[in-house]
Amino acid sequence: MLLIPNSSAPRAKIDFLVVLGILGSFIFFMGFALLIPAVIDLIYGEDTWHSFLISAGIAFSVGATLWFSFKPKDELRIREGFLIVSLTWLSLSLVGALPFVISGVLPSFTDAVFETMSALSTTGSTILGGETSNGFQNPLIEDIPKSFLMWRSLAHWLGGMGIIVLSLAILPLLGIGGMQLFQAESPGPTTDKLTPRVQETAKLLWGVYVAFTFVEFLLLWAHPSMDWFEAINHAFSTMATGGFSTKNASIEAFDSVYIDWVIIVFMFIAGINFAMHFRLLRGDHKSFFANREIRFYTLVIFIGIIIISGSLWLMDNYPILDALRYGAFQVLAIVTTTGFGTDNYEVWNTIGAFFLFLLFFTGGCAGSTGGGIKMIRWMILIRNTGREIKQIIHPKAILPVRIGDQTINQNIQRTVLSFFILYIFIFALGAFIISLFGYDIMSSIGASIAAIGNIGPGWGDFGPTDNFAHLPYLGKWVLIMLMMVGRLEIFTVLIIFSPAFWRQ
Repeated sequence: MLLIPNSSAPRAKIDFLVVLGILGSFIFFMGFALLIPAVIDLIYGEDTWHSFLISAGIAFSVGATLWFSFKPKDELRIREGFLIVSLTWLSLSLVGALPFVISGVLPSFTDAVFETMSALSTTGSTILGGETSNGFQNPLIEDIPKSFLMWRSLAHWLGGMGIIVLSLAILPLLGIGGMQLFQAESPGPTTDKLTPRVQETAKLLWGVYVAFTFVEFLLLWAHPSMDWFEAINHAFSTMATGGFSTKNASIEAFDSVYIDWVIIVFMFIAGINFAMHFRLLRGDHKSFFANREIRFYTLVIFIGIIIISGSLWLMDNYPILDALRYGAFQVLAIVTTTGFGTDNYEVWNTIGAFFLFLLFFTGGCAGSTGGGIKMIRWMILIRNTGREIKQIIHPKAILPVRIGDQTINQNIQRTVLSFFILYIFIFALGAFIISLFGYDIMSSIGASIAAIGNIGPGWGDFGPTDNFAHLPYLGKWVLIMLMMVGRLEIFTVLIIFSPAFWRQ
């Protein structure tokens, strides 16, 4: 529960020492994550292990100092929860960028932060394989050490379910105030608690996440074109709906029908609320298949596959099975915001390309690892629009907005409408800023929606066969912030810029 300060004993609205203490615990945890790529380096003998050990040492030192100096003694409040979550994602991106800079793989700190934020936010946009605005040639994905390929995918995986949710699952010391952090990092229309204790909920969600990742890893490893390293990297990226690959050409490099369909299935799974997966695995089939958001999510994907695959077959002369394969893969990659690629959708026919562009504004289900606007918000917006039309015809009628048997509270309706307006405004502002660097309208729009929607590839100069290396440093920082805002679903970040947030 939240503790309400006694009016006779005013307390500062934000306890910055508590914020620093909790922030230190997450930075300390990041140190353990940084040790895993060091092990990969030792396995392959690539001599970059020291960059990860130094970075881990910095994380351990800073994190432990902050935690033991400012260890919280009181219950966290929601304001502190919002501030902690926002600062955590930014801080961990800065810490996670250190190995790139220390090793010299990415001499530019901005590029290193961009790559790390893209990983943690499960965006999947990359600056690898392109020439930067100052003329430096970044290495191809295949040319960087395997330890860094693992770090990118591991950061995806940790960010997918949420570093804070993981910490709540394994660090009992954060049990105090845990719900505030859980709500702040999962700020969708609904926060599905499977158990009364947030720590138990976090453990259950992570258990399902790990299980699906392991099954996909085994299925990918079973194919001769993927070794264990490539299989685990792509399993991490798929379940996180991230999209980083070990190949510059993404999944297209493997040219395998089997691999494509395995990833298609698991992208679909990753785009569904993991709480619903847990209920299904526990035998509650009724609630899973009766869930209106899952039905709507499946319907949107089905319509997308029919339209795009049909256009590839009829207008681009793809063989029907290839049209289905490429159409289904790209629809799932965009709707779930995974961002993998098996074909260059920019050269598709106008109908297929345009409909795919519309899907950039959808997203997975609430409670999934997918980004974007989310299906439940679209359902509420559509139902609310229908209600308004009926209200005009029957002005005296009482017409609640319902999804299934559930009446949607008016506060939730207002929040969803506000979210949609803010999302479109921030997307447009991002596109406008990118256009100031001299990019055409489709490139600017593509970069902005790819970042705020956590999708990865965009359009134009940032399309599926391009990268973000050539964007000027200021433009990269704009996209870094858009990626974080999109991952935390806008309000968690924007609320800390509100005067009311800081008011006594």
